[in-house]
Amino acid sequence: MRPVRNNGLVAFVLLGIVAGMGGLAFASVPLYRLFCAVTGYGGTPQTGPSAAPGATGGMITVRFNADTNPGLPWHFMPAQKEIRLALGEQALAFYTARNLAATPVTGTAVYNVTPDKVGRYFHKTACFCFNEQTLAAGQRMEFPVSFWVDPKLAEDPNTADITTITLSYTFFLTLEDAARAGALAGAGPHVGGNLR
Repeated sequence: MRPVRNNGLVAFVLLGIVAGMGGLAFASVPLYRLFCAVTGYGGTPQTGPSAAPGATGGMITVRFNADTNPGLPWHFMPAQKEIRLALGEQALAFYTARNLAATPVTGTAVYNVTPDKVGRYFHKTACFCFNEQTLAAGQRMEFPVSFWVDPKLAEDPNTADITTITLSYTFFLTLEDAARAGALAGAGPHVGGNLR
């Protein structure tokens, strides 16, 4: 005697598994973004308190990096190579961009900090990121970024040995270009809305 197969039940179970996997895949990106924003994981700087708590005895070096997506005809660079500051001290740095095109060009910057594990301790209080910046043909512009590094960095056993942090900005033509390049993965829920 041959066992009876219930093909309808098998199809229903398999369809349920596929739908469940699709749902998990769909939910994983926003959940990961939320996790990164809360924990600072993945180099996501915090956008918390705007006032630095005040300098402590610990010192940190912040290096600055600038990149431009190949589709953007700009020369973009940090105005200073690095800043050495006390933990808890407010700092101000500048980046410079120049439009190399013969027409106005609009770009949008995204940022990250490395090593990734310091993201929760790096607080930006003002920056030029995620906003469109338009430069006329040949125009040069300075962009300020204000930040501080939480003194708790030195108390965390996972970050106590960190002496240098790199703040990196990349300019893209649009946020959509940045999303396609994967540059918004750790940016937090306040960026890009439904682009990701």
